[in-house]
Amino acid sequence: MDLGLDQKVAVVTGAAQGIGAAIAEELAAEGCSVALVDHAANQIIDEAAGRVAARGVRSMVLKADVTDFDAAGLTLDKVAEELGALDILVCCAGITRDAVSWKMTEDEFDSVIDVNLKGVFNYNRAAALHFRKRGWGRIVNIASINGMRGKFGQANYAASKGGVIALSKSMARELGKSSVTVNCVAPGLVMTEMAADIPAEFLDTARSETVTGRLAETEDVAKVVTFLCSEAARHVTGEVIRVDGGQYI
Repeated sequence: MDLGLDQKVAVVTGAAQGIGAAIAEELAAEGCSVALVDHAANQIIDEAAGRVAARGVRSMVLKADVTDFDAAGLTLDKVAEELGALDILVCCAGITRDAVSWKMTEDEFDSVIDVNLKGVFNYNRAAALHFRKRGWGRIVNIASINGMRGKFGQANYAASKGGVIALSKSMARELGKSSVTVNCVAPGLVMTEMAADIPAEFLDTARSETVTGRLAETEDVAKVVTFLCSEAARHVTGEVIRVDGGQYI
């Protein structure tokens, strides 16, 4: 299927590794030029950008803190100036600071909300300014099934991802008349670099919750995100697509 993404320009936050890097590479495979935004060390994000460029498309790297309101606008303006357009935004930057609620510190709560929710708002808002002028755009925000069901020891993370879902639905309503779609992808547990530190018994529990009998790989999420960015999904907006092997059900 031709997804109609050739020559589009995409921005992916949290693109240095894990799900974000996989999304950047999948969009590149469909012909998108990709700007990779992350705060990570240069070598890590440069390697991810190299894999994007190897697909024969343009790539650029921008180091940025997604919690910085003003930097979001400046970052997207720079992408539009250097790559000639801005068509797609995928917000993937996220952190965890797990603790049961009665032991969670103020900083552990605030830092997760700042990155996972405020960071998404900062970039969605900045992208909306571009997309409304152009009369076209795609936004995909990475949420989590834990933002839909809650999770023991993740009150901050679940709240942030639940907020991302509500934010995305609101943005979808606001931007629909401008031919801009806004959707969420809500993964279950995905085998990323972060998952390498999860104890085996927790991985086994998550795996047992699925109906497919396996945990997601990053490309499972990336392919769904890419579809939502495409013309094939032009009439899909305000949706939350779970990519969890049935873990939620």
